[in-house]
Amino acid sequence: MSLPFYQKSHQHYDLSYRNKDLRTTMSHYQQQKKRSAIYTHGSTAYSSRSSAAHRQESEAFSQVSAVSSQQQAAQAYSLGASQFSRGTDVSRKTASAYDYGYSHGLTDSSLLLEDYSAKLSPQPKRAKRNLLPGEETENLPGNYMVPIYSGRQVHIGGIRDTEEERIKEAAAYIAQRTLLASEEELTASKKSTASKQSKISKQATSTLQREETFEKKSRSVAIREKAEELSLRKTLEDTQAYRGKLNEDHLLHAPEFIIKPRSHTVWEKENVKLHCSVAGWPEPRVTWYKNQVPINVHANPEKYIIESRYGMHTLEINKCDFEDTAQYRASAMNVQGEVSAYASVVVKRYKGELDETRLHAGASMPLSFAVTPYGYASKFDIHFDDKFDVSFGREGETMSLGCRVVITPEIKPFQPEVQWYRNGAPVSPSKWVSMNWSGDRATLTFSHLNKEDEGLYTIRVRMGEYYEQYSAYVFVRDADAEIEGAPAAPLDVVPLDANKDYIIISWKQPAVDGGSPILGYFIDKCEVGTDSWSQCNDTPVKFARFPVTGLIEGRSYIFRVRAVNKTGIGLPSRVSEPVAALDAAEKARLKSRPSAPWTGQIIVTEEEPTEGVIPGPPTDLSVTEATRSYVVLSWKPPGQRGHEGIMYFVEKCDVGTENWQRVNTELPVKSPRFAVFDLVEGKSYRFRVRCSNSAGVGEPSEATEVTIVGDKLDIPKPPGKIIPSRNTDTSVVVSWEESKDAKELVGYYIESSVVGSGKWEPCNNNPVKGSRFTCHGLATGQSYIFRVRAVNAAGLSEYSQDSEAIEVKAAIGGGVSPDVWLQLRDAPAGLTDFRGGVNGASPATSQKDALLSSKPNKPSAPSSPSCRGQAEVSTVSESVQEELSPPSQKAAPKEQSKPEPPQKKKDPVAAPSPPYDITCLESFRDSMVLGWKQPDTTGGAEITGYYVNYREVIGGVPGKWREANIKAVSDAAYKIDNLKENTVYQFQVSAMNIAGLGAPSAVSECFRCEEWTIAVPGPPHSLKLSEVRKSSLVLQWEPPVYSGRTPVTGYFVDLKEASAKDEQWRGLNEAAIGNKYLRVQGLQEGVSYVFRVRAINQAGVGKPSDLAGPVVAETRPGTKEVVVNVDDDGVISLNFECDQMTPKSEFVWSKDYVPTDDSPRLEVESKGNKTKMTFKDLGTDDLGIYSCDVTDTDGIASSYLIDEEEIKRLLALSQEHKFPTVPTKSELAVEILEKGQVRFWMQAEKLSGNAKVNYIFNEKEIFEGPKYKMHIDRNTGIIEMFMEKLQDEDEGTYTFQIQDGKATGHSTLVLIGDVYKTLQKEAEFQRQEWIRKQGPHFAEYLSWEVTGECNVLLKCKVANIKKETHIVWYKDEREISVDEKHDFKDGICTLLITEFSKKDAGFYEVILKDDRGKDKSRLKLVDEAFQELMTEVCRKIALSATDLKIQSTAEGIRLYSFVTYYLDDLKVNWSHNGTGIKYTDRVKTGVTGEQIWLQINEPTPNDKGKYVMELFDGKTGHQKTVDLSGQAFDEAVAEFQRLKQAAIAEKNRARVLGGLPDVVTIQEGKALNLTCNVWGDPTPEVSWLKNEKPLASDDHCSLRFEAGKTAFFTITGVSTADSGKYGLVVKNKYGSETSDFTVSVFIPEEEARKGASEPQKGNQKSK
Repeated sequence: MSLPFYQKSHQHYDLSYRNKDLRTTMSHYQQQKKRSAIYTHGSTAYSSRSSAAHRQESEAFSQVSAVSSQQQAAQAYSLGASQFSRGTDVSRKTASAYDYGYSHGLTDSSLLLEDYSAKLSPQPKRAKRNLLPGEETENLPGNYMVPIYSGRQVHIGGIRDTEEERIKEAAAYIAQRTLLASEEELTASKKSTASKQSKISKQATSTLQREETFEKKSRSVAIREKAEELSLRKTLEDTQAYRGKLNEDHLLHAPEFIIKPRSHTVWEKENVKLHCSVAGWPEPRVTWYKNQVPINVHANPEKYIIESRYGMHTLEINKCDFEDTAQYRASAMNVQGEVSAYASVVVKRYKGELDETRLHAGASMPLSFAVTPYGYASKFDIHFDDKFDVSFGREGETMSLGCRVVITPEIKPFQPEVQWYRNGAPVSPSKWVSMNWSGDRATLTFSHLNKEDEGLYTIRVRMGEYYEQYSAYVFVRDADAEIEGAPAAPLDVVPLDANKDYIIISWKQPAVDGGSPILGYFIDKCEVGTDSWSQCNDTPVKFARFPVTGLIEGRSYIFRVRAVNKTGIGLPSRVSEPVAALDAAEKARLKSRPSAPWTGQIIVTEEEPTEGVIPGPPTDLSVTEATRSYVVLSWKPPGQRGHEGIMYFVEKCDVGTENWQRVNTELPVKSPRFAVFDLVEGKSYRFRVRCSNSAGVGEPSEATEVTIVGDKLDIPKPPGKIIPSRNTDTSVVVSWEESKDAKELVGYYIESSVVGSGKWEPCNNNPVKGSRFTCHGLATGQSYIFRVRAVNAAGLSEYSQDSEAIEVKAAIGGGVSPDVWLQLRDAPAGLTDFRGGVNGASPATSQKDALLSSKPNKPSAPSSPSCRGQAEVSTVSESVQEELSPPSQKAAPKEQSKPEPPQKKKDPVAAPSPPYDITCLESFRDSMVLGWKQPDTTGGAEITGYYVNYREVIGGVPGKWREANIKAVSDAAYKIDNLKENTVYQFQVSAMNIAGLGAPSAVSECFRCEEWTIAVPGPPHSLKLSEVRKSSLVLQWEPPVYSGRTPVTGYFVDLKEASAKDEQWRGLNEAAIGNKYLRVQGLQEGVSYVFRVRAINQAGVGKPSDLAGPVVAETRPGTKEVVVNVDDDGVISLNFECDQMTPKSEFVWSKDYVPTDDSPRLEVESKGNKTKMTFKDLGTDDLGIYSCDVTDTDGIASSYLIDEEEIKRLLALSQEHKFPTVPTKSELAVEILEKGQVRFWMQAEKLSGNAKVNYIFNEKEIFEGPKYKMHIDRNTGIIEMFMEKLQDEDEGTYTFQIQDGKATGHSTLVLIGDVYKTLQKEAEFQRQEWIRKQGPHFAEYLSWEVTGECNVLLKCKVANIKKETHIVWYKDEREISVDEKHDFKDGICTLLITEFSKKDAGFYEVILKDDRGKDKSRLKLVDEAFQELMTEVCRKIALSATDLKIQSTAEGIRLYSFVTYYLDDLKVNWSHNGTGIKYTDRVKTGVTGEQIWLQINEPTPNDKGKYVMELFDGKTGHQKTVDLSGQAFDEAVAEFQRLKQAAIAEKNRARVLGGLPDVVTIQEGKALNLTCNVWGDPTPEVSWLKNEKPLASDDHCSLRFEAGKTAFFTITGVSTADSGKYGLVVKNKYGSETSDFTVSVFIPEEEARKGASEPQKGNQKSK
C-alpha cells in the first residue's frame, strides 16, 4: 500500500504498517491483550463524570489546596489499579503511570482511555492522552503503534461500542472492591498489632477474632474479583482481535487541545511558563506566536525556551519585562487541520504589599521593592565613593570608569539596579564596552576606545523607589596618524538605507584634518565572514553619504570610512554594524517566517514559462538625493506587472534634448531605488525609468524635473557670538549662536588656543548639538580663546570668529548653581545639557527648603534615559548650567553676505531690570523670609539668580548696606538669618543673568524682625497668570511660607475687575481647594481682572496675597493649544507649537502645574518652536492636567486634560497604531469559475503600491507556478489566487498574509472534510460543464410552462448550434414526431401539449446532436413533478373561468361558467349563502364540454340567495359568485314558467314520428303500401294531400288511421296517374305537422326504349 508523506518521514511511526503481511499486525494485538485491560482501567472510575466536573477539576488544578485532595483520591485509586494490573510487569508500570496522572490532577477519563469507535463518523475522532513515560514505551513491541501527541506511543485495544459501557462498569466495580479489600486488610493489620500490645486478654481475643473475620472476608472478595478479572480479560482479548481488523486510516483526526495555555499576570524580572497539551494524528506540530508573530527561539535564545516533552508543550519566557505583555498563541496543525489556543501575559511592576513567603522562598523580587528586614524602608541613602572624574583617553586604548556605591540601610537579598548612560541614552554591552557589578562597585570598561565613545557618562543606581546618579565626561583624542599630516578617522559609520542594489552609508567628519583640508573619503566594504576589505569608490567623495553598489543580493556586509587629504589617507573608522543587501520588506518577511521545526515534507515546484504581461510604467519617480558625485532616484512599482518579478532600466537625458541614454545597460535594477553615477557636475539632467520582464520592456515613466548635479545640501554657515564663561580651575563654558539656516546639522566642533600660541587644539572629537559646551583639560591661569565650526553631511563650515580671551579659573563664589542655567532643546552637547545637582552641591528642589536654607535633598525622580539635553559635571563641587543658544534666524540676503566693515561691538545680552514689590513672607526672632516679583525685563537671557542686600533702620536713619547672600539664589524668595530681634530692616534685591548683575530694586518698606505669633497662615506668594483666553485663565501660586499654628488646609481665590473698588472682590470658590492652581472660567472677553489668594488653616483665613494682574481676558491672535498625537508606532505624545518665541525662550512642561523635568514616565523633546512630551507608558498614574509654558514670553501657555475616558481612547488608538491591521472589505472566499478553475479571493479596503501578499497553504508558503496563479490589484484591493483543478492533496487551510508597510492582515479559509469534498465536486462539475458547452448544448435545460390557453409548453434554450444540429424529442424513450421544424434563431425549442391530462405523464427527453457531439436534457413528469404541473394547469383553467351566468330552462334555473377546458383534477364546489350545496335530483351539478353548471329544477323562493362556485386547483381555490335573488330570481322563474309551458306544448303537439320515405319509385301496376306512426295528445286528426290538394280514401287509394297512432296509405295498382307529391297532415290542439313524400310510377317498356336511345345518341356525338 502507498504511504502518505507524513508516515514516510517518521521512521518511528510503524514498521509493520509498511508490510503487506497483516499477520504481523494481528500478532501484535495478540501480544498486547493484557495491556489493553490495564489501559482501560484508568478511566473507568471516572467514566461517569460529566464534562462540567472535568472543567472544575482543571480549574482546581492551578490551586494548591485542590492538589492535596486530588492526590489523596489518586492514591486511593492507585491501590485499585495495582490490584487490577498485577498480571505482567508492563501492567504494573502502566498502573504507576496512571497513578502519576491522578496525582497531577489528570482525573478525567477522556485523558486516560483510548476510545476508538468502530462506527464511522463524519466528525474527526479525538485521541486521548497516554501517560506512559517515554523510556518505558521504548521497551514495548514495535509493531503497529499510533503515536499520540503526548510524545509517547499507545497500543490501541479495541472495544466495541456496544460493549464499552459494560466493560467500564465492570472495571469500576473491580477497582472499588479492590480498594475496600485493601482498606480492610490494612485495618486488620493495625488491629492485630494493637492486640499484641494489649495487656487485657479479653480484648486481645476479640481483636484476633475480628482479624480472622476480616482476613476471611478479604480472601473471598479477592477470589471473586480474580474471577471477574479473568472474565474481563477474555472480553478484552476478543475486542482486541476485533479492533485489529479495523482500517488504521480511520485513526487520522485533526488536532485538539486537551489542556489549553492559561493567562498569567507576573511581576517584572520573573519567569513565566505557558503549558498546553495537544492530541491528534498525525502528530501535530505546535508553533508559538506572540501578537500573531512567530517566536524565533534562535534569535532570542536567552529570552525564550520552547520544549515538548511527554505530550506537554511549554513556552518559557525568562526575565519578563513590559515588552513581554502580549497575547500568545499556540497553534497546532497536521494534515487534518489547524487549531489555536490563546493566553495573555501581563507584566506588572510591584506596588503592593510584600509577600513574605516569596522572600523566604528565595524568589527573585521586583527591583521596585523598598523593603528592610523590619518592613518597608522609609528611605534609601545612596552614596558614591571613589568616583571617576572627567577622563581623557585615546583611540585604541582601554579605559575603565568606576565608583564605589554605598547604600544604607543594607539589605543583602536585594541588589540595586545599576544602569549606565551615554549622553542620556542607555549603554548596552557590546564588543566595545562591558559592564560589571561586584556587589559594591560598578565599572564600565572600554576594551577599545573610539571617538564614538566620547560623551557624558552617567551611572544611575536605583534601589526601590530611590535612586542617585553621578556623571562625568569622557574625552577621546585621535590616535596617532600613520602618516604625519594625515586626517583623523571619521566616526559613526551607519548604513542608512539598504536594498538589493545598493546600501547608503553615512558618517561624521573628523574634527582634525591633519593641517590641510580633507579632499574626500574612501569607503571600504567587507563581506561578513571574511577578512577581505575592498575599496568601493575610485575617487574620494566629499559628501558624508555614499551609495555602495556591486553587492550580492542577500549577503551581509560591514563598512568603514577613511579620510584623505593632500598628505595621505588617514586611519579607518570603526566598522559599521552588519547590514544585508535586501529590501526592507524582504527582511521583514524573513524575520516573520515561522520558527516551527521542519516537518520532513519537501515540496519542489518548477515554474513553467507562461505568457507574461508587459509591465506598465513606474510611478512617482523623484530625485531623493543629489550630490556632486551621484543622484539617487526613487519610484513606485507599476500596478500592471503580471505574475513574475520585474526589473528596471534607468535612462537619463540632457536638458534641452530628447536623447535618452540607458544608464544601467548591463545590470538591471531589482529595487525601486537607484543611484546614478558618472554625471557631470553643474550639468542639468532629467531621468526616467522603464520596467521589464520576460514579456518585454514596458513604457517609460514620466520624466523627473530638471536636476542640476551638485550638492543640494549646503555647508552650514559658521556659528556666531562665541561667549566663554568661567566654570572651574580647568574648564570653561563656551556658548555660541547657532548657525543660521543650517540643514541636517550634525553638531559642532569646538577648538581652543592659548592666547599668543597660534596653535589650535580640538576640545571635542564627537560633534555636539546645542549651543554651548564645557571645555575641560585647560591649564589653570592660562588665557584661552575659542572658535566653533558647524558640520553636516555636506562638510564643515568655516570657523567662527575667535572669542574674547578668558583666564581659566574657578567662577566667583564657587561657580553658579546648575539650576540657574537653561537646558538645551536638542541632543546632548557635552557637559551642557544635564540639569541636576551633584553630591555636595545639589541645589534644593523644594522652594521652601531653599527659603529656609535647609539641607539639600536628593535630586527628584530621574528623567527618562532618552531625555536629551541634560548633563552634569562631577569633578568639582559646583557646576555650571549653561545658557540656551538662540534659534536660527532667517537667512540674510545674498548681497549682505559680504564682510561688513568693523562696527562697535555690542553685548549680545543686557543685564536684567530690577525686581520689585519686596514683601515679608514670614518673620522669626532672628530671621526673615522675603519675597519679590521677578524683573519685567530679563535682558535677553534667563535670570540666573538674585542677590539680597539689607540694612538696619534705627530711629528712622538707615545704616550701611550688607550682603545677605554670597551665592546667588534661584528663587524669588530668600530667608535672611542672623538678624536682630525687634530691629527694623530695609531690603534691596538685584537680579543677575549671564550678562551680569542688574540694578538693585527700590528700597523696600521697613519690616520689623519679630516672631510672628498669629494663628492664621501668611499670604500665598508668587502668583502667576497663564493660559489667558477670552473666557478663562489659569492662576497659580505658592503656599505661604508661614503656615500659622496649624498646617494650611486650602485656599480661597478672589477676583474683581481691575477698575472696581475693593468692596467688589468676590470669591470664586465656596469651599477651600487644596490645589495650588485654579482654572478660572466665565470671564467676559475684553475685561481686565485682578486676582488674589488667601490661605486657610484650622484657625481661619489668612492675609491675602499680593495682587496678580491686571490681565485682559482675551485670546490673542495666533494662540495655539496643546494637541495630543498618536504616531504610527503607537507612541502617545502632547505637542505644542509657539510662533512668538524669543531667542532665549524655553518650553516648560508641567503636570498639574508642577514641572515634570525629572518624571520617569515622561520624555520631553523640544526643537525650534516645537516641543513634544511623550508618555512612556500611559496609565492611571498619568491622570492630570498637562500644561506647557513658554519662558521669556508674555505668558504663552496651553494645557490638556487627560482623564480616564481620554486614557482609554488614547490607549485604544495607540494599540491600533502600534499593531495596525489592513482593513478588509471581504474575508478570504472561494468560488468556482466557468472552466472548473478555483478562485481564492479577498478584498482589502485599501492597498498601497508597496503592499505584499504571502500565500500560505497548511502553514507553508506557496508561490506562483504551473499550479498556482496569483494576482494583486492594488487599485481595488482584490487579492486572487487561481488553481486549475482541485486534487485530494489540496485539502487544508489557505491563508493570505498581507504586509502593507507596517500594517498587517490575514484571512484564512479552512477547506477540510465535507466542505472540501463539496467544493471539489462542484469544481469537477463546472469543468465537465465547460467541456459540454464546447458542442451543441442546453443553455437552459428542459422545463415546462402552462400557456394562457391552459396548454403545457415544454421548452429549453440551446446554444452553440448550427444548421446541421438536429433536435429530437422523446417520451418514455419513444420518439415524438414534431410537425414543425425547429428554428434556432432565438435559441428556444418548444413542444406544445394541448389539453394536458394524466395520459401525458411520463419522462420527456430532448437530444441535441451534430458532428461536434451531443447533449440531452430530461424532464420528469411523473409523481410529484406531474402533480405540480397538473396543479399549475388546474390553476390556469380556474383562472380562465368566466363569470357565473343565470339561464332559465324548461326544467328550472341553471347557473353556469365556461372554462378553456375541463379536467377531472379540477375540483368544483358550489355553495348557497355560505353553505355547501347538497346535491339531489332537484339540485345537481355537472360539466358539459367546457361548461360547468348547477341545475336547480322547479325553483322555489328558498332557492334565492348568493351562489358561489369554487374551483380548487390542488393548492388554492378560485371563486366565482352570482346573486340569484330579487328581480334576477323573478325574471328567471318567469322565464322558467314560460319555457316549461312551451316544453309541454312541444311535447304533446301532433307530429309524425316516422315511416314515410321521401321518394317512392314504383312500377306501374304494382301495389303501394306505406305505414306511418303519428303522436299527439290528444290524438291528432289525420288527413292526406296530393299535389297540395286533399285526398280522400277510395277503392283505388285506401287511407286508414288505426288506434290513434298508425296511419296506412295503400294503392292496389298504381298507374302513372298516381305519380305526384303526397302529404300526411296530423293536427291537434297543440299544433300540426305535415310529412311529404313523392310517388314516381314508371313503365318498364318505356324505360327500355329510353335506355336504347341513349347509346345511339352517344355514338352520333362521337362521330
